[in-house]
Amino acid sequence: QVQLVESGGGLVQAGGSLRLSCAASGLAFTLYRMGWFRQAPGKEREFVASITWGSGRTNYADPVKGRFTVSGDNAKKSVYLQMNSLKPEDTAVYYCAAAARISTLTIAGFDYWGQGTLVTVSS
Repeated sequence: QVQLVESGGGLVQAGGSLRLSCAASGLAFTLYRMGWFRQAPGKEREFVASITWGSGRTNYADPVKGRFTVSGDNAKKSVYLQMNSLKPEDTAVYYCAAAARISTLTIAGFDYWGQGTLVTVSS
């Protein structure tokens, strides 16, 4: 059974930084991509960032470009999200996600999900 476990969420003041981590286990195959989504209260889940194994290509949502950095270790089946210059509007539950196939950067394009970790940015 595939499991994704996130860690690193918490409370931080605006302008601060946090680093999220996610480790995948139970995999008997190579993942195509890992990434992060977030869901703020009362809003839909949205794409944040991803990294594609093999090419090393990274993708970011416009609101986080220049502030967030996604990285990973394919051998460890882990992905990280360094979040700098955090803003109150970054407050959300952050979900780690993994894709086992070539897919789009949408919720439907990812096959496995973590349970989420809460990030709260105070003003």
